[in-house]
Amino acid sequence: MKRTIAAALVLLMLLYMATVSASTPGSSEDPLISRSYLEGAFSTAAKNEITNTLGSAADRAINRLDEVYRDNIGYDFAPRFTRVSLSSGGSVALSAGASFILLSGSASLAVSSGTVINISTGREVSSGSQLTRNQRYFCAEETRAVITASAAAVGHVDGFYFLEGTTAQPRPIPFIDVSTTAWYFPAVEFVYKNELFSGTSATTFAPATSMTRGMFVTVLHRLDGKPSAGAGGTFSDVKNPSLFYYDAVTWANANGIVRGYTDNTFRPDRLVTREEMAVFMHRYAAYKGRNMTTPGNAYNSFSDRGNVSTFAVDAMRWSVSWEVIRGSGGRLLPQNTASRAEVAQIILNYCEKVGR
Repeated sequence: MKRTIAAALVLLMLLYMATVSASTPGSSEDPLISRSYLEGAFSTAAKNEITNTLGSAADRAINRLDEVYRDNIGYDFAPRFTRVSLSSGGSVALSAGASFILLSGSASLAVSSGTVINISTGREVSSGSQLTRNQRYFCAEETRAVITASAAAVGHVDGFYFLEGTTAQPRPIPFIDVSTTAWYFPAVEFVYKNELFSGTSATTFAPATSMTRGMFVTVLHRLDGKPSAGAGGTFSDVKNPSLFYYDAVTWANANGIVRGYTDNTFRPDRLVTREEMAVFMHRYAAYKGRNMTTPGNAYNSFSDRGNVSTFAVDAMRWSVSWEVIRGSGGRLLPQNTASRAEVAQIILNYCEKVGR
């Protein structure tokens, strides 16, 4: 009996081995799936899927960061709780995701949009509420809120915020998207107080928004006191007197500050480039009788000076010599566009270095 059982087991083993040997080594039919099959089929597919998944997630994350940044231009960012002091009447504006903890003094909350949650109690906080000390107030998604001290106060803040000052004095400019600590604040204050720029609304300046050719020439026209447009030809795409830039472009064309394109268009809605701004500023300075020499050799220090278009070389050289345009990281970036904040700084540079 034992011999019969042993013989049967040997026969089964032989049959199994025959089945295995009939399978192509390294194939999916091979019961002992080989490393080569895993690397050639499963591993490659898995890596491709992981790469695509992670790539899409990274793109979404980057896009979301861009949205958050654009929504909070002009705000400071505290990556961890930062101590802030407010005098009576001073305030701190908070954006979505920001938190505030009142450590001492007294303060009230004003919610302009969204929801503020007291994380310490788990309850929503209504606008107009007084803050309780040592409790954390959190701004939910799409929330804007302002905390105002009714007496000298100290608190901790994290996330996007900006201080409205430490006294009851009003802000020097009305724009809530321009922090008093931003590098461009003095320039924005200058162009606003001198009525060279208007806000994009009563309370916003939109410092990161790019500027068009029509907008830039309008600023130069205001800088010169809005003189009469005078005689002179107009461009085929600047014919409507109701356009906000009509008088400015007509004035600039009559005085040789702009010359347009060979097809007799000005293209006022096209974004102005840095080298075009240099040309316009250079011609404006000549029109005003300013010093047109190019002292020093600052222009040659820029690594990308060879990228400046031929028509703009003299103007860019002059602009750099007088520090009207200062470049960025040792580059002129002549074909790049410029934001409203950057243009405000260029106008301030011109007035300080060349003369209004």
